[in-house]
Amino acid sequence: MGVLLHGYLFLIGLVLGSFYNVVGLRVPVKQSIVTPRSSCPTCARKLSPYELVPVFSYLFQRGKCRGCSSSISPIYALVEFVTALLFATAPFLVGWSKELLISYGLISLVVIIFVSDTIYMLIPDHILIFFAGYFVLGRIIVPMDPWYSPLIGAVGGFLFLLLIVVVSKGGMGGGDIKLFAVLGIVFGFQELIIVFFFSTLFGTIIGVTGIVIGKVKRKQYIPFGPFVALGSLITYFYGDQLLQLYLNFL
Repeated sequence: MGVLLHGYLFLIGLVLGSFYNVVGLRVPVKQSIVTPRSSCPTCARKLSPYELVPVFSYLFQRGKCRGCSSSISPIYALVEFVTALLFATAPFLVGWSKELLISYGLISLVVIIFVSDTIYMLIPDHILIFFAGYFVLGRIIVPMDPWYSPLIGAVGGFLFLLLIVVVSKGGMGGGDIKLFAVLGIVFGFQELIIVFFFSTLFGTIIGVTGIVIGKVKRKQYIPFGPFVALGSLITYFYGDQLLQLYLNFL
């Protein structure tokens, strides 16, 4: 029964991952997420139901459009698979509790942000407003201790990122500031600092590596959202263990 249930969650994650691709691609350019039907960005041919099967359609078509044979970005299949994997494994990490409402909301937010910021270098306000409302309601149902931690996290996250932007003279965008305010509702301020640490760590590693191998130019802007997504997931699922390891090391 357990295997079937997690398999079912994996399938739900595949479907939602496909939907989050659509949201991340369309909302930033103010397109409807319902119509028109998905189409090839190169030849504009409408995709058949067979071509919309998450992950498997990409594999069966060998990453190419059936109509014009143009390459399909692997980011779509990656997002679908990672979303499915996270949905299936979340209960193992947080247990079968109300906290799953928060974890699935966080997964959904960071996946959409990953797509939108990677493709457009933009984090849409509409997405942040929706999830801010979701997390406020979620923290009423699943309160933190103390209960006002989400409020401090939201205000502190906004002011902390705003200060960094002012000091760095535009090192990050306004979307990043508002994203940290929303994440503050999930984490509270203390854990939000850990999110920021991991996000900047991963961003620095990738940025320096890109410069060394010639893929990134000096002073070239790199979207911060994907690193915040990774930092958020690591902090949410493993933050306590990593903090304990650090304290033991000291």
